[in-house]
Amino acid sequence: MAIEIMIPKLGMTMENAKVVEWRASEGDYIEEKQVVLVIQTDKVIFEVEALGSGFLHIVVNVGEEADVGQVVGALFATKEEMATAGVQAAPTGRAARESVIAETSSKPVEPQKPIVQSGRIKITPRAKKFAEAKKFDYTMIQGSGPGGRIEQKDVERALAAGGAAPLPVAGTKPVYTGEMLGGKRVKKEIPLQGMRKAISEHMLRSLQVSAQLTGGTEVDMSEMIRFRNSQKKKAAFPGANLSYTDIFVYILARVLKEQPIMNASLVDGKIVLWEDINVGVAVSTMISEYESGLAVPVVKNADCLSLSQISQSVRQIVVRAREGKLSLDDMSGGTFTLTNTGTFGNRWQWATPVLNQPEVGIIQTGATVDRVVAVNGVATIKPMMPLILTFDHRVIDGSGAARFANRVADLIEDPYQLVD
Repeated sequence: MAIEIMIPKLGMTMENAKVVEWRASEGDYIEEKQVVLVIQTDKVIFEVEALGSGFLHIVVNVGEEADVGQVVGALFATKEEMATAGVQAAPTGRAARESVIAETSSKPVEPQKPIVQSGRIKITPRAKKFAEAKKFDYTMIQGSGPGGRIEQKDVERALAAGGAAPLPVAGTKPVYTGEMLGGKRVKKEIPLQGMRKAISEHMLRSLQVSAQLTGGTEVDMSEMIRFRNSQKKKAAFPGANLSYTDIFVYILARVLKEQPIMNASLVDGKIVLWEDINVGVAVSTMISEYESGLAVPVVKNADCLSLSQISQSVRQIVVRAREGKLSLDDMSGGTFTLTNTGTFGNRWQWATPVLNQPEVGIIQTGATVDRVVAVNGVATIKPMMPLILTFDHRVIDGSGAARFANRVADLIEDPYQLVD
């Protein structure tokens, strides 16, 4: 019996999702719990794991949308079973579902032919025609022409050597036979899809729909370092692994309550001030060797939580983000965002963070580095941290943004104000 792959319901309001990536090809064997599918809602990228093992049949292609509960693929125990069964996508996830794996009397589905990548092998038309006439596999030889292009003489040389690719001359650099673009050698092509595509679309849209302005300052972390260490040493304090991110979320929640204009959105020509204070925390993830991802899970009602509760909440959502297990609810409802690049090392300090729409503010904190600063006219070494604010100038003027940033900086430099 086939195992259906369906669009899961990730949140209370979720109705559909887009198929953005299949992690395997038609007919590939999938192991149970292997990530087989990536879907995208308006808030989250989610990896769908296989509920069992089997050979993959794809019903809904990349780029198409499907309703919650709709079948988008199936896993079969054998390729023979897959070839003799017809698979149809359910018409809607909201309708009463019927079985989508049905036996059919139609002729078996022919397996897909392997996809041949074009543009990888450079060969002259004359050499290609000559090789095909000789029934010779020219893809296995090295070309001596410009950019590694295979010429007829290369094919003739290989045939004379018994069909083997010619050996490079001692002391010479191996000829590059890969793809060339604009005169440059291509190392690897990475499709812009899945999480990377969603991030690119969100970032571009954010810059297009709002008037973003960025400003920054530096804050003295001397007292913050002592404060964090003192909290960690308290045996009764549940958040023994208290991080600076935890404390920054705690501070932001309180300043947002004091200055609600930063806890707002521009909706249908109106500035909406939110009663809920939900602080998003940007989390970097790795998609592959060359690709990183970004998720912004949300600490809900952060102004109502203790420092310990915020610490626990941040730790939980960060783990889920890095395991690819965030739900739509985890990602929804944010009213302000914090991105702490200090975790990347002290050489990544200044940037211009992009607003997480439809929010009107985002703060970036960086690494703490010892710097020479003037204190009462005397050069002194202090642990300094950059504090950068991007805001939507349609909603907030520079004076309001400065008041907000100054208040955040004050609490970082004197965190004992946070202790009742």
